[in-house]
Amino acid sequence: MQTTGIVRRQAAERRRDTLERLATERDVWVSTAHPDHGPHQVPLWFLWDGRAVWVCTSATTATARNVREEPRVRLALPDTLDVVLLQGEAECFSDQDVPEDAAEAFAAKFGWDPRTEEGSFLYVRVVPRSVRAWRGEPELRGRVIMRDGTWLE
Repeated sequence: MQTTGIVRRQAAERRRDTLERLATERDVWVSTAHPDHGPHQVPLWFLWDGRAVWVCTSATTATARNVREEPRVRLALPDTLDVVLLQGEAECFSDQDVPEDAAEAFAAKFGWDPRTEEGSFLYVRVVPRSVRAWRGEPELRGRVIMRDGTWLE
């Protein structure tokens, strides 16, 4: 792993940088697993509402099937030089039952409202229980910045 030029950030700075990325980025890798079908990973658009990550997928996808059977998920922002991993449990909402504020915020961010599409969509809300963030080897120690749903200082 390359370490040139990396200055180790303290937990507060990692938290600030992570929250900024969650507020501004569009894509997240969603990793799920099904007891019978095994692991599945897919990139999806996401919305950070300040407390939770929201994604939306067709109600018939492997992701939808998996989170209904096994709600534990891992999410990863796509930059491998500035790693952010979140882990939590998925809470599922049909496109008819999703909280209005979440659906409106999702539609505003992406210019796409799944509630207006043909077919059923599933909104998935993940409140992180743990968050890890690091940039290169110098930051591997101390990479856990949230544990048991609480941000570390």
